[in-house]
Formats: sequence, structure tokens, C-alpha cells
Amino acid sequence: MSKLKQLQEAARAAVKSAREIAEKADAEGRSLTDAEKADYDRDMVKSRDLLEQIKTAKADADILDQAKALADEIGGSAADDVEAQKGAEKSLRRVKNLGLEVVNSQQFKDAMSPFTDGRVPERAKFSTAPIRVKGLFVGGDQASAGAFVTPEQSGIIEMLGRRPLTIRDVISVRRTGADAIEYVRQVSHTNAAAPVAEATSSAAPTAPEGGGALVLPTGGGYKPEGSWAFERKTTNVKTIAEWVPATKRALADAAQLEGLINDELRSDIAEAEENQILTGDGSGENLTGILSTSGVQTQAFDTDIFRSTRKALTKARTVGRVVPNAVALNPVDVETIDLARENGSTGKFLGAGPFALGPRTLWGVPVLETEGIAAGQALVGDFSKAVLWDREQTSVSITDSHADFFIRNMVAILAEERIAFGVTRPSAFVKTAVAA
Repeated sequence: MSKLKQLQEAARAAVKSAREIAEKADAEGRSLTDAEKADYDRDMVKSRDLLEQIKTAKADADILDQAKALADEIGGSAADDVEAQKGAEKSLRRVKNLGLEVVNSQQFKDAMSPFTDGRVPERAKFSTAPIRVKGLFVGGDQASAGAFVTPEQSGIIEMLGRRPLTIRDVISVRRTGADAIEYVRQVSHTNAAAPVAEATSSAAPTAPEGGGALVLPTGGGYKPEGSWAFERKTTNVKTIAEWVPATKRALADAAQLEGLINDELRSDIAEAEENQILTGDGSGENLTGILSTSGVQTQAFDTDIFRSTRKALTKARTVGRVVPNAVALNPVDVETIDLARENGSTGKFLGAGPFALGPRTLWGVPVLETEGIAAGQALVGDFSKAVLWDREQTSVSITDSHADFFIRNMVAILAEERIAFGVTRPSAFVKTAVAA
């Protein structure tokens, strides 16, 4: 009789025994006695345990039947191997109960032989030789079941991670349909405004002997003349782009792969854009970033990061004539601010400490944490005076029209954007040294 049939008969017997106990008490019009209830509970628990074993045995049989069908298709000795395993019910039970297989092994018995009472003392040293556990299929191990094991695909693709991008959120962003943008910025301003008395004379200005500026008569009531000077600036649209190769099969087999590549390419473009806004040197196809723009003010290091940035804020206010809206700092320098304490390293934190809530500020000005700024340097200013023009926002396209990709079933995935950038008031920014 097969193991499955034995389990089924034992389960039916346990259920029958429990039913007879309940029917007897019901026929006599009474409740179960304590002894009957204990027997009834025991039979029901036994039947439930047997039911679980039946489910396991059926699952094992199904696996072997599927393996047999696959082995028949494979041909050769594969079918004989599965047939041999199908009759090895004892072996199957051992695989299902790893603990039983271990304690029945010769290695475990040898390790237990010094302990005649079957109990290992608390401080005794106990170890066994390596115990080999047989797998479900003949000749296999639990670690390798050959062609009958299919790994589970979790669907997880974990990328390396990216730095937060913060600069585009604070600069001015506009759209353009041209390949070159012109803007006018003021380069000097003389404020000659002053109180003026009413005219008391109608005399005309006179020319001095030998030439020169006209001499205004006293009491003429002439208003003072101010002066402004402007210059026209042009910034050209530049392209930031990146592409990666991929096989058509990879894109077809992983539904999320194409979207993932698109997102990663867009993020690469965004990182390059932030670097260009801050540090582009203007050479070749590089943008002229804020730190490379002529006319940006500088502030030397003074004592510590706090005094240095405070002096930079003053320069932005008094020379740049702006109200600074951000202090851009590298994460290393932001850490210096957060960990600053009174009296060196023993006092309380100068700021709100590790439990601070809300945006971080320095001298009342928001702090922008960005890896686009080098450690030891800060950029203080009114970031609305930096303007980015979007000619074409980031787009992603896919084509096999690259080299020999068509005949290799490969595609090129390209991301690009076209932008222009300019600083309309360079003196609104102060490049600041925050470390000695």
C-alpha cells in the first residue's frame, strides 16, 4: 500500500473515531465527559495533522508526475531516473524532514557515541563530520536539483542611487524657441539724485575758454544728471546628451527595463546640467556656470564657516544689491555646520541639533546642499539672477540605426536636452571660501 493511501486511511479512522464519540453523547442527550472530550480533541488534532501530511504527499506526487512528463520529452535515461525516484518514498520523507535525516546519519551517531545516556552535557564540546543531504532527484543535492529547479524572479532591480539635485529649483527657468539668446545687463550706475532748488536765474550756460564742459550759471535750477551703462550679452543653446546600447531581447524580456533605462538617462542628464550651471567653464560646448562667470564676487576665508558666509551675505547685499535667497554648500561643509558646538566639542549644538525640524538655514538664509559645489567652498547669492532657457527639455529616443545595430538586434537609447544659461547679474553671487 502506498504512503498516500496509508495516510488517507489513518485520517478517515481518526475522523470516524471523533464522530462516534460525539454521536454517542448526542444520542444519550448529554455533554461529553472530560475523558470523551480529551479523546475527541486528540482524534481531531490527529486528523488535521494527517491532512497536512496528505497535502504534502500529494504535492510530492504531482512534482514527480511533472518530472516524469518532462523526462519523457527529454528521452534517454532521464525517465528511468525519475521512475527510480518515484518509488523511493523513504528518501522523499527524509528530504522533507531534514532534521530526521541529520539525526539518522552515521556522522551524527558517531558524534553522539561518547554520550551513553543520549544527553550532551552543557559544557561538552560537540561536533560532527560533514553530513551530506540527498536532494529530491536521484544523484542531486539540495543545492543543485538540475533542470527541475526554476529560480524565482523577484523583479527587483536595485540601482546605485543618486545625489539630490537642488539648483534648478532656485534659479530662473524659461522657455525659448531660438538657438541663441540675447539679454542686456547693467554694468555701471551713477546715482546723482539730489534735492534741487527752484531756478532764480534765466542765464544760459557758458562755454569756458579753451573748451570743455559747459559752465552752469548759479541759481539756474539745473537737475543733476545720473548715468547708466549697459552691455548686450549672448548665450548659445548647448546640447547635453548620453546614450547606452541595449538588446531588443533584453527590452522584451524585462518589461520594466526600458522605463528604468529612460529614467536613469534622464537623471544622468539632470546631474550633468546641475554641474554645468554651477561649474561649467564655458570652453567648447560647456556652459559658462555661475562660478566661472566674470564679475562674480569673492570672499576669503575668515576664522570659520560662519563668519565667512556672513561676510559674503553682506557683499551680496551692499555690492550686488540683492537679497540672497540661498547658500549652496557641499554636504561635507553642511555637516560642519550641523556638528558645531559651543566651547569646542563639549558644549551644546550651536544649531537645533540632531532633532531639528524643517529646512536648514544659515544666518536666516536657506542652505542648499549640493555635491556640485566643492568641499571648502560656498556660493552665496540671489539665485534668481541665474537664468536657464529650455530649448528642448530632456527627451529619450530609441533606434537601431546606429553602426551595425540593425543586423545585431540591438538598439541605441539616447537622452538629450538643449539648454542655454546665463547670469544676468554676476555681482549677485559671492564665491566664498569656508575652510582654511
